[in-house]
Amino acid sequence: MNTKLGKWMLGYGTFLVAMGVVGYLSNPDKATTALISGGLFGGLSVLWGILLARGQSWSRWAAIATTGLLTAVFAWRASVSWAAFSEGQPEKWVAATIISVMGLASLFMMALLLGSCALRCAQRQVAT
Repeated sequence: MNTKLGKWMLGYGTFLVAMGVVGYLSNPDKATTALISGGLFGGLSVLWGILLARGQSWSRWAAIATTGLLTAVFAWRASVSWAAFSEGQPEKWVAATIISVMGLASLFMMALLLGSCALRCAQRQVAT
């Protein structure tokens, strides 16, 4: 059972939901996707956290896949938003900042997930 990693994943999912709400509130006319994607992927991450805490080993791979995808998407979206900001669209600053923070959180979560996988593999080799 990996309750510590499950708690981190729960916190990450909650953070994604909160950032989706913040993104939406920053521009309700154009940021509906922030609310939907933050809620959807934040909810999935919360689910993976619950399953990790309950000892469902397959959920670690689901969490890695989801978080890896999010890390890539946030990197892409942040670069597009920062490029628009640097080209004279100051209204993109809030979106670029929020997406960048979500990307950094995803990168941190990936490090935790992959680090725990490496540790488990090492422990299995020592045990055999």
